[in-house]
Amino acid sequence: MASGISNRIDFRFIILMLCVCHLWACGGKASQSYRYRTRPKMPEQAVKRYTLHKQLARIGYAIQAGAFAKVDNAARLTEQLCQKGLNATYFRDPSGLYKVRFGSFGTKAQAKARADNLVDTGMIDAYYIVAPQDQAAAKAEEYGPDYLRDEIIKTAETFIDVPYLWGGTNADKGFDCSGLTMAVYQLNGLTLPRTSSEQFESGEPVGFSDLQKGDLVFFATRGGSRITHVGIYAGGGWFIHAPGTGKKIRADSFDSDYYKERFIGARSYL
Repeated sequence: MASGISNRIDFRFIILMLCVCHLWACGGKASQSYRYRTRPKMPEQAVKRYTLHKQLARIGYAIQAGAFAKVDNAARLTEQLCQKGLNATYFRDPSGLYKVRFGSFGTKAQAKARADNLVDTGMIDAYYIVAPQDQAAAKAEEYGPDYLRDEIIKTAETFIDVPYLWGGTNADKGFDCSGLTMAVYQLNGLTLPRTSSEQFESGEPVGFSDLQKGDLVFFATRGGSRITHVGIYAGGGWFIHAPGTGKKIRADSFDSDYYKERFIGARSYL
């Protein structure tokens, strides 16, 4: 009798352990999804070479134009505007259309005059003036820094899976990594330097364990210690970046040995 009870207890124990193992395995798979954002354990590797935090310049009145179904057309207009010395970027808005935003003017009248000139030359058609107070950087003064960080990530997430084109009109030309970070900050009312090394130097050093959403993470993808890649930290050990020429923008995890081993440091600007 006692032996029968013991066998039933052993059997139940085995079933319980199998269930626990199954749940653990499912949890492991779920953590690989960007949406779960589970922070991985990672040794501190940040190189704190700079201690001075330089405040980023604010974007003034900006011009928004275009509503393109094809990203190639938005890329073409962006390139034309950049050739005229206008800091331009394009993005996908909630409607799924691609729009272009550019310039930083001191007054609304100056922005309107420049936009009207571009309409007269046939470069743009209808346009909209984006006021500084309508940008996330200005609203953060009222809603707090977490609001701006959340808006930066929301903007970065709209780029995921977009075959982004920077300075080109075909899918073989990629949107470089620092161009993505610059564009995301620009669309939220802040001006970042153009290259990844300049972005690294202009921010405030932050350790991996202190990273917050919207901070930038830097890598030496070609070996050594020279900065060659940058992404936007999205929380939970994930970052959003443009991985290379011809590839779509995506989110990757620091669980990846490739990025973990090449991580150089992180910078905050907020």
